[in-house]
Amino acid sequence: MRTLRRVATILLVTLLVLALGLVLSVPFDRAITAGRVDAVTNVTFPASQADAHPVAAYRADPDGEGPHPAVVMIHEFWGLRSDIAGKADALADLGYVVVAPDTFRGTSVNWVPSAIWNVISTPAESIDADLRSVVDALAADPTIDPDRIVVMGFCYGGGAALRYSLSDPRLAGTGVFYGTLITEPDRLETLPGPLLGIFGEEDAQIPMDEVLAFERALQETDVPHELYSWPGVGHAFVGSVEEIAEGGPPAEAWSTFTRWLEDVTATTTPTAP
Repeated sequence: MRTLRRVATILLVTLLVLALGLVLSVPFDRAITAGRVDAVTNVTFPASQADAHPVAAYRADPDGEGPHPAVVMIHEFWGLRSDIAGKADALADLGYVVVAPDTFRGTSVNWVPSAIWNVISTPAESIDADLRSVVDALAADPTIDPDRIVVMGFCYGGGAALRYSLSDPRLAGTGVFYGTLITEPDRLETLPGPLLGIFGEEDAQIPMDEVLAFERALQETDVPHELYSWPGVGHAFVGSVEEIAEGGPPAEAWSTFTRWLEDVTATTTPTAP
């Protein structure tokens, strides 16, 4: 019995130490990444409603006076980082105004538990309000065609893009890269335009049975949609522009997205009153 108690005590102490280390790792990670968002962002959008917040963002502009189509690109659960800015620049080279907003209001991290805390500690209502401030500003910008604004995102950002799109009829389309899905057809019916979904068949976070349920729900609506999945890859397989340039599934997925984006923004749709 003494041996069992000793083993149990050791296990309990070990678990407590691990739990304490996990808790302390979050503020440590945030301390060493402080200032990252300031280093990436180059513009701030004013709050357009009472529950919103001024939104720092990275903006990339194409050549020419416009009006251009625009893309709101939402980052992963890490927060806004330079790899998102790189993809924004790549789209700007194709003729789009791209805005990558900081939806975590100044936080960008490296450690998974800290990234998870970003998501669970940021209310969906605050994220939606900040995204609306960005879309409001873009719709009023004379260099942008207000009928050709697309919202898209990666991982956490893909889910945020999908959720936000349900409430903004001005959008021309929604791009979801392996984001949290919605499978209620009555909710998806409010999507304002075509939807593109990009997924990895080995994704443990967004498994294929959820993707299939998402597809079935979309089929019950009148929303045009295209869903694609790649074998042999898991979550977050579309990384930086350098990784995309290496080819394979990341390049194929990115090319699928840019082709879809060109189709969606090629013709304008009426702006909702």
